Amino acid sequence: MKLWGGRFTKEENELVNRFNASISFDQRFYRQDIRGSIAHVTMLAKQGILKDEERDQIVKGLEGILSDLETGALSIDPSAEDIHSFVEAELISRVGDVGKKLHTGRSRNDQVALDMKLYVRDEIGQLDVLVKELLEALLTIMEENLETYMPGFTHLQKAQPVTLAHHIGAYFEMFLRDRSRLSDIRRRMNTCPLGAGALAGTTYPLDREYTASLLDFDGAAKNSMDAVSDRDYLIELASAMATIMMHLSRFSEEVILWNSNEYQFVELDDAYSTGSSIMPQKKNPDIAELVRGKTGRVYGALTSILTVMKGIPLAYNKDMQEDKEMIFDAIDTTKGCLALFTGMVSTMKFNKEAMKKSAMNGFTNATDAADYLVNHGVPFRDAHGIVGRLVLYCLDKGISLDEMSLEEYKAISPVFENDIYEAISLKTCVEKRTTLGAPGPSAMREVIKGYEKLLAD
Repeated sequence: MKLWGGRFTKEENELVNRFNASISFDQRFYRQDIRGSIAHVTMLAKQGILKDEERDQIVKGLEGILSDLETGALSIDPSAEDIHSFVEAELISRVGDVGKKLHTGRSRNDQVALDMKLYVRDEIGQLDVLVKELLEALLTIMEENLETYMPGFTHLQKAQPVTLAHHIGAYFEMFLRDRSRLSDIRRRMNTCPLGAGALAGTTYPLDREYTASLLDFDGAAKNSMDAVSDRDYLIELASAMATIMMHLSRFSEEVILWNSNEYQFVELDDAYSTGSSIMPQKKNPDIAELVRGKTGRVYGALTSILTVMKGIPLAYNKDMQEDKEMIFDAIDTTKGCLALFTGMVSTMKFNKEAMKKSAMNGFTNATDAADYLVNHGVPFRDAHGIVGRLVLYCLDKGISLDEMSLEEYKAISPVFENDIYEAISLKTCVEKRTTLGAPGPSAMREVIKGYEKLLAD
């Protein structure tokens, strides 16, 4: 008989039982469920609802269950309805009737809400650590590549010269925002639902603020109906994870391009690559491709949780049980992708000469040639046209701007002098961009100092 079976006269249909049960996935809550129960009975004893010796018996029993689950001496019964029922039934079998007092002043609704919040809060901490480790790996690349020149792109076409440090810095900013979002979610979700009951609280004189403090919450949830039916924090987390995955996917796309024969900007470590079963020359960027592919999986979790919640009236409904599997999978996927991606980028080797050559051969210094003319009194619109003619000339000759002779320059505009070559060198193009956020080494060093302080804090 189920723990709630007193009102029923016959057993559940087995198919219904399997359809209704959640033990197969919510068993990962066992630590959080036991922690919440210990806090609950501690509060009940403080309020005189339980005797101290009853509290001690229950706490000892719960601690024993936790220890046995951790060591493998106890296995979770797959036929149990959920982790909450399993723990309570196991407690009663160990300590007897006093174990039946565990559920005093509590509903499974606020118990489920508590366990999910405790679990998600723990997982946000782990996600934050993984994002920080990725940021540290990116910062190392930036510090080592302040003068590694490469083309910057718009529309996937070479645009202006930048440095690898500057390019990686754009992703650093993205993942920095991701970390900030995780922090915001944790702060906003950190209210304790325990004591909300099924939806309307309880007549027992609970001290909800005390329970909240025992579980490291900022306070008790202020509305019992919202406490048991709130899943906003899961939607926010799914959204934050989808954004993390989007950033990983964008970066993965670039790694895939950079690893191609056409670019040859990077060489992936053997540990993060695979070969072909038929083509012996292949070295495939499988990790980057899988991260790109798994992004859709996390997007799916966000869409699913939004769809589950969109038509649910207050307060709790069984639909909400569907929040767990998708969120668990999204968390596992995001954590795995972060860890693997960090390992991949940390071991990548950069082909600095190929990057520099690509920047030189792509007319990335054309804007600087126009600026040169402007600095010599030519109106910008006229300078733009002159440089356009230079590019057409180079394309026809199969050369770069750096390879034109001064006579060829003067044939298109007499304003050009010998100093044009220094003005359009990659070093000059990058180093003279010194405003905050630009790729110049002096500007980048200041930004990196700020990043180092952020990560240290």
